[in-house]
Amino acid sequence: MKWTITMTQEELHRKTVIEQANDKRITQKEGAVSLGTSERHFRRLLSRYRRQGDIGLVCQQRGKPGNRKMKEEKRRMIAEFIQDPRLEDFGATLMAEKLEEYTGIQICKESMRQVLIEAGLHKARHRRSEKAHPERERRERRGELVQIDGSLHAWLEDRAPKACLILFVDDATSEVLAARFVDQESYFAYGTVCKAYFRSVGVPVAFYSDKFSVFKVNNPHLEAITQFNRAITQLGIHHYCANSPQAKGRVERANETFQDRLVKELRLRNTHTYQEANAYLPEFLQFYNRRFAVLPRSTKDAHIPLEPSIDLDFLFAIHDTRIISKDLQIQVNNVTYQILTNRPARSLAKREVLITLDEAGHVVAYLKRQPLALSVLVRQPKLIEVVTAKSIDRQLYVPPINHPWRNYGNKLNGVPVLTDK
Repeated sequence: MKWTITMTQEELHRKTVIEQANDKRITQKEGAVSLGTSERHFRRLLSRYRRQGDIGLVCQQRGKPGNRKMKEEKRRMIAEFIQDPRLEDFGATLMAEKLEEYTGIQICKESMRQVLIEAGLHKARHRRSEKAHPERERRERRGELVQIDGSLHAWLEDRAPKACLILFVDDATSEVLAARFVDQESYFAYGTVCKAYFRSVGVPVAFYSDKFSVFKVNNPHLEAITQFNRAITQLGIHHYCANSPQAKGRVERANETFQDRLVKELRLRNTHTYQEANAYLPEFLQFYNRRFAVLPRSTKDAHIPLEPSIDLDFLFAIHDTRIISKDLQIQVNNVTYQILTNRPARSLAKREVLITLDEAGHVVAYLKRQPLALSVLVRQPKLIEVVTAKSIDRQLYVPPINHPWRNYGNKLNGVPVLTDK
């Protein structure tokens, strides 16, 4: 009886070495070294060859299902789970995690990827060749350098408008130290996150950010510092600006992860407002830091505890100066304030005062660190409106139907013609 035996290149080489050992041309030890196996396994192969011939050297599992093949019942349960509309854009890794969380079924991400491909829910993508950026070594201690950034994104998808998520990421550990959803990236938004961060964790050594106008005055002809730099400098915090997004890659990578995982977690929890999202953030941060944070090289924490005497609300208000007029008045944002005092006017006139403006628009004036009593000076509107002579009894002129203006551009043989339009 004749039949065809299919052998791989490796199996053909194995057959050649086994035949040499069977003919006593080489020893079993030499044959085992040539095949890269143990002498015991080589003797097992030689015995199988003597009993079965060439077919004994062919892989016994060829044409049979693998021993680790997923059971059909398990595959059916997974296929039903991934059809949930809320999971339509989940990746293989996150889908495997949610499968274990909701059903208790454990599966590796690559097996999940194959299931998604079979179901038509995932397409293999080829990575684009990217420019290589030399990796910067992490800082040694936690709190030595904190990367800060804001990410404007549709965090609640179509359930709410876009919002900005502000992240503070530690350079040494990739731990997210603070996060908050805000309407837009602004000085007061960063001030709110800073105040909560300083009170709960401490004051870091330095901040690392981009060149957004909150952090840097980008006018090359103007030498000035921003309100944010003024506030953190008084706390002894250094500030550095990155020249590219790759330079602050820790926070940029965290933004990508949050835009993928956090959006889907908020969808699963049916979150409709950013107040609810802010309430969920601490729980998500615990999961994120437990999963993605790394240990620092040094166990010492560089954060400095916040001194109780520091008033962060005063520090993160907008600071400016004004000169008191002879009538003891100052003007802020086109609003005139009258200073209320029993002191002689000549003792306060022409003196410079510090003005603070908080997020709610409340104005406070300080003279030598002492607050002054202020009242808003309301100016009464004039009864008679001032108008020009041309505006009195002005009537709207409507051109007649045959006015040349209505026929502009209508010509016949180069001569203007009159139309009834």
